[in-house]
Amino acid sequence: MKAVSRTFRALADPTRRQILQELKERDLAAGEIAARFSISGPSISRHLSILKAADLVSERREGNRIFYKLEPEEIAGAVGDFLSAVCPTQLLYRQRARKEAKS
Repeated sequence: MKAVSRTFRALADPTRRQILQELKERDLAAGEIAARFSISGPSISRHLSILKAADLVSERREGNRIFYKLEPEEIAGAVGDFLSAVCPTQLLYRQRARKEAKS
């Protein structure tokens, strides 16, 4: 349950949700992410740290730059597991949707 708590804590903040949106198209360096926001670099760094702790983003180093990558499967898994636990019919909807997508 701690993983679900970390996920929802990370998703609760609008800045972190916007960071995830920014990473949807491609991996971005920390500086590129910070340049897209009007808050300080250290604040962005803290948001990235929370997203990483929740496994919603991963990072890789290239020289002195750190690139961040969205982990969509982690997001979908955590949110999907939660929905299945609170709303069991959600599992049936997802199974039906997968079957229809394959058809």
